[in-house]
Amino acid sequence: MSNDESWLKIFNDYKILEHNFDKPFELSAKQIKDSVKDFIKTSEKEVRILCKMDSRKNLPKIMRENGLFLLPVKNKYYIILKGEGYVDIPDIKENYKIYNSKIDFQLETSKIGDSEMQHLDFAYASSLIRTFFDDDSLLLTIRGRKYAPNFSFKIQDYDIEVEGVQTEVDAGYEGRDKVVLVEAKNSKTKNTIIRQLYYPYRQWSHYTNKKVFLLFFERREDEYLVWQYSFEDINNYNSIKLIKSKKYKII
Repeated sequence: MSNDESWLKIFNDYKILEHNFDKPFELSAKQIKDSVKDFIKTSEKEVRILCKMDSRKNLPKIMRENGLFLLPVKNKYYIILKGEGYVDIPDIKENYKIYNSKIDFQLETSKIGDSEMQHLDFAYASSLIRTFFDDDSLLLTIRGRKYAPNFSFKIQDYDIEVEGVQTEVDAGYEGRDKVVLVEAKNSKTKNTIIRQLYYPYRQWSHYTNKKVFLLFFERREDEYLVWQYSFEDINNYNSIKLIKSKKYKII
């Protein structure tokens, strides 16, 4: 990948592999920027791009080979730590269920483009999300980036403190007794970084007394796939668990 050389230089400049990882290695955006300032391509020197590691395949080679991953812990600050940072997204083996849309007219605008957001919006407008939860009260109330309150958690033997990081959800729905947060993709995803589910889960669990539910959503050709996840221990990043999954075709 294009960022392998950048991260190799970052690791060499700051002697990261000499760290014993009894505690995470702390790294600032400024240190990253200083290390890669002489690279030419934007993808090789832009901090935001270099730190975007949403799936295992996005990990730079040096992290992948040493069992390391990266997390943001506050604005412009990151940690590198050993352990499992990702969760597998299993194939849904069962056949799709025919779902009859609750809309009694054609949504012509939903057919323009091919973004994950429009597919999620179409699924919601068709009441697929409400049907998945058997909850007609769910309304779209959350979208986009927001700063989370401070929180702490464990990853294996690490105690992690997070201060005001920015989180993003593709959609959040509030009902009478629940809040549903959705991470949506538009490709065949094999795994995803747990952070994309865990950080918003901690954020909205702080702001509401309602139970927070987590969905991973994908549209593949003409099928809509939904996975529901939860955390068995709110303070444990690795306690993520698949609750159920379903595949639909909307008619």
